[in-house]
Amino acid sequence: QVQLVESGGGLVQAGGSLRLSCAASGIIYTINTMGWYRQAPGKQREWVAIITSGGSSNYADSVKGRFTISRDNNKNMVFLQMNSLKPEDAAVYYCHANLRRNAFTSQAYWGQGTQVTVSS
Repeated sequence: QVQLVESGGGLVQAGGSLRLSCAASGIIYTINTMGWYRQAPGKQREWVAIITSGGSSNYADSVKGRFTISRDNNKNMVFLQMNSLKPEDAAVYYCHANLRRNAFTSQAYWGQGTQVTVSS
């Protein structure tokens, strides 16, 4: 099986920073894209950022210029550096990976989520 495990969430004051990490483990042939989503109470899960295996990244407009996504392909990890946090960034953050367990099929996997709380 494949597991994605997030870490790094917590409580931070507005204007502060947090760095989220996500590690993929299990039988993995290759990881295509890795990314982050978030879900605030009463809202739908929304996409935050994505990064390809080659390092190309893209961001939601709401976090562009404040968040930076990166990955370590050797360790099957993805990171999200979050700066200048705002109360509206508070949510459960989920790691997402589109990966192949063999040469033929790809599948999406999700982590269990890590809570980010931003106090005003």
